[in-house]
Amino acid sequence: MSDRSGASLACAMCWRAACARRARGSASRPQLIEAETGAHLWADRFDGVLEDVFDLQDRITAAIVGILEPNLRRAEIERALRKRPDSLDAYDLYLRALPHFMSAMPEDAAVGMGLLEEALKLDPNYAAAHGYLALALEWRFFRGGFNEADAAASLRHARAAVTYGGDDATALAMVTISLLHIGHDFEAASGAIARALALNGSCAMALYCGAHIHAFRGDAALAEEYALQALRLSPFDPFALEGHFAQACVRIRDRRFDDAAAHMARAVQCNPRFSTLYTVHAAALALAGRIEESKAVAKRALELEPNFRVGLWEHIAPTFTLPELWRPLLAGMRLAGLPE
Repeated sequence: MSDRSGASLACAMCWRAACARRARGSASRPQLIEAETGAHLWADRFDGVLEDVFDLQDRITAAIVGILEPNLRRAEIERALRKRPDSLDAYDLYLRALPHFMSAMPEDAAVGMGLLEEALKLDPNYAAAHGYLALALEWRFFRGGFNEADAAASLRHARAAVTYGGDDATALAMVTISLLHIGHDFEAASGAIARALALNGSCAMALYCGAHIHAFRGDAALAEEYALQALRLSPFDPFALEGHFAQACVRIRDRRFDDAAAHMARAVQCNPRFSTLYTVHAAALALAGRIEESKAVAKRALELEPNFRVGLWEHIAPTFTLPELWRPLLAGMRLAGLPE
């Protein structure tokens, strides 16, 4: 939990271990309880062999670190929403903003952006607020008209997050999308991911964003590794779509188009309102020869993003994506009937 909050949410971890001892195994059942209200936030069960107790502890630790972050964040958001507007500080404004970013669409993010701008008036050095603004402005640039002012502002907030967030793994991770897509700086993006994971090797955001940037521009094997690790640690994270998306991009790079389409279908399930997922899914289906299916998916993409044009992406995609990804993607979009 962030030390910015001044929050009333105090959490107690109750370890009920060494229960259910058997001849060959043991079980632990950690739980997370909100101390103030007694509300149950999370619990899980871990089984292992008694002789491997240290390995079991390591597995429990890794799982808990990855799983608790989104659960704590959700509880903190609910707490902030219960506060009166005249008692909000920068952290509360940040928490209230987060739900508006879940769809990754600019029209939804607009409300959250306003809240983050208010947070930055209270705390101009708030790295996480800069990070989400960088991400939201990247969404607005690519799906809201390619306005150069949005691109410049996204990079400005991304660099501020890097400057002020040297010890904040999540803030460092989220700005890598802008650094790559708009700044075309893979070295800066991959360096920020490395720094984030050095701070917290179980940071799901860093693993998801690392999978994304490496699938687009870097090491395919590392993208796959990051995606799988993130999905194991935090499968219900709002950014879980990035794990499936990254794996689909790796499959497209390898020309394994049916597998790519399957991964994109999972990404769409994670976020059914994110238009880019549909355009890539349509492309993968078309490349796999499943033209009728691809046309239906392309139709949904245009319902969400009526101004999408392949020609614009043909101009922009090569600046931040490897040829073995952007060339088949654009060909697939055209096969699926997306407008030129």
